[in-house]
Amino acid sequence: MRIAVVWSSPNLHGLTAAAKDRFCCGLRKAGAEIEEIHMNKLRLEHCQACGNGWGTCASKGTCWKKDDFQETYEKLVNADGIVFVSAVYWHDITECMKAFLDRLRRCETARNHFLAGKRCFLIACAGGTGLGAIECLHNMEETLKHMEMRAYDRIPVIRYNKEYILPALETAGAVYADRMEHGFDMQY
Repeated sequence: MRIAVVWSSPNLHGLTAAAKDRFCCGLRKAGAEIEEIHMNKLRLEHCQACGNGWGTCASKGTCWKKDDFQETYEKLVNADGIVFVSAVYWHDITECMKAFLDRLRRCETARNHFLAGKRCFLIACAGGTGLGAIECLHNMEETLKHMEMRAYDRIPVIRYNKEYILPALETAGAVYADRMEHGFDMQY
């Protein structure tokens, strides 16, 4: 079973990286093959709403821009499950993850539907007060709903709960991998 772990934070040793690492540890313990995709290291441009709002994303299911988008999109299509881990900026996902998801949403909703029904796990990591973590998770899930993807769970990680949430993420990773292999007990 292949799990794509899409994460975004410029800090390689911060809260977001720690949350991603703990979740991946659980995935590995359950036997999952992991493809880590660090958004901050990719060359991704934002959507320009070309072609009167719908360009090649609607007509061909691809984006005409020559950057790392298409290769990353294919990794998600080929994954059995997808984990999104984002730092929280202004109560939302990072700008580079947002740019990617905006383009992904256009290709998926306009034409492809390759990701429809995929089970995702969402993690939002907020430093500071931590107040934006829940809004960030909500925004992530709303974006995924447009593509008919399904959130299995949503975990807020903040500096005040990290002592008990980070170890719990390891368990969550193992459970998610197990559910990917043996089926989910969800009705929706």
